[in-house]
Amino acid sequence: KEYGGMGKDNLSYAIEIEEISRVCASTGITLAAHISLASYPIFAKGTEEQKKRYLTPLARGEKIGSFGLTEPNAGSDAAGTETTAKKEGDEWIINGSKRFITNGSYADVIVFTATEDKTKRSHGITAFIVEKGTPGFTPGRKEDKMGLRGSNTAELLFDNCRLPDENRLGERFEGFKVFMETLDGGRISIGALALGIAQGAFDRVVEWIKKKSEEGIPLKKDQYIQRTVSDMATEIEAARHLIYSAAEKKDKGENITKEGAMAKLYASEIGTRVAMRAIDIMGYDGLTEAFPVERYLRDIKLMEIGEGTSEVQRIVISRQILGR
Repeated sequence: KEYGGMGKDNLSYAIEIEEISRVCASTGITLAAHISLASYPIFAKGTEEQKKRYLTPLARGEKIGSFGLTEPNAGSDAAGTETTAKKEGDEWIINGSKRFITNGSYADVIVFTATEDKTKRSHGITAFIVEKGTPGFTPGRKEDKMGLRGSNTAELLFDNCRLPDENRLGERFEGFKVFMETLDGGRISIGALALGIAQGAFDRVVEWIKKKSEEGIPLKKDQYIQRTVSDMATEIEAARHLIYSAAEKKDKGENITKEGAMAKLYASEIGTRVAMRAIDIMGYDGLTEAFPVERYLRDIKLMEIGEGTSEVQRIVISRQILGR
C-alpha cells in the first residue's frame, strides 16, 4: 500500500489471475508479467529511491512493466545470458537482445539481466532497470504466436545503451539470484494462468454437454462422459489446492521453490489435458471459433513452456528433494 498498491496477499493475486484467465489468458499473462515479474523484484530488491520512482507508478497502474530474461540462445538456461554489461565510470553500457518478452513492445519499465563475464555464467550476471525511450534501447520484432494472441510478445534490443549505476537492481553479480527468486513467484502465476484456462475450458464443455442429446438420450447420461468430466473436475481441483497452498506459503515468507515448481508443473499439464479432453468430447464443435475451447488449447501450451519447461520444473523439484 505504501507504494500505491492495493495491499493484497499472494493468494488473492493468484485467484485474480485465475479468474481473469478463465475468460482471457492473454489479459491474465499481461497482468502477471506486470505484477510478479516486473514489480516484485523492484519491491523485493530495489532501493527506496527505485521503489518510489518505478514501483509506485507500476503499483498504481499508471505504467506497464516487463521482465527481460529469455534470449535467443538462453531460454531455460538462464545462466547462459549473453546480453553484456560493461562498467564505465558511473555508467553501464548494455549490448545484446532479449526474446519472447511479454509486454515488450509497450512496457514503460523493464527489469532485465546482463552479464559482465559470460565465462562466469550465473556468477557474472547483474540485474538492471531500463525505461522506455532510453537511448540505445528499443523494442524489436513482435512475435506472431499460436496462442495468447491478445498478449504482446516482442524482442528487446540494446545497442550501446547507457544506464547510470542507480539503475542497477540489487547487488552487483546478484542478478541471477534476483531472477531465480522472482521466478519462484512467477511459477505460481503461470500455475494460476493454467488453472484459469483449464477451468474455462471445463466450464464450456460442461455447458455444451448439458445442451447436447444423442439419439434422444441426453449426453450427460453417457458413462464415458460422466467419467471424463469427473476426472477433469478432480484434476482441476487438485491443481487449485497446489497453487493456493504455494501462494499461502509465500505469504508466510516460506521457501516456495519446490511448491511453486510443483504447482506450475501440475497445473500446466492438467490444463493441456483438460483442453484436449474438452475438444475430444465436443468433436468438430471444439475445433471451431464458435466455441472458445480451441483458443484455450492454443493458450495453454505456453504454460508448459513459460518460466521453464515441464522438464525444468521436474529438475527443480528433484533438486529440492535430493539435493544437487
